[in-house]
Amino acid sequence: MSLKKQYLKSKPVCKVTFLMNKEIAAGASKVELLGEFNNWNTAEPVNMKKLKDGSFKVIIDLPSEKEYQFKYLLDGEKWINDEKADKYVNNGIDAEENSVLVL
Repeated sequence: MSLKKQYLKSKPVCKVTFLMNKEIAAGASKVELLGEFNNWNTAEPVNMKKLKDGSFKVIIDLPSEKEYQFKYLLDGEKWINDEKADKYVNNGIDAEENSVLVL
């Protein structure tokens, strides 16, 4: 897994690249990115593109100087955190943690 941040000089936005390698994806046919940036809306997730090597990737623009909780959803059933997240917080629901991106 990796998180890459590229801050834009022209506006308060950060291009964030989310990358999940094929070992973590473990044969998933689809990986969705959900979090505070899309109100955890499973009906309209951020779909990650499956690459030829079996990894998944997506780049999204997010307002900088904020924090965003997020998680990955594999095949609509398995939630996983990002091992490269800036920090983790309790999700307040079931004692599980969410990944946090600090911009």
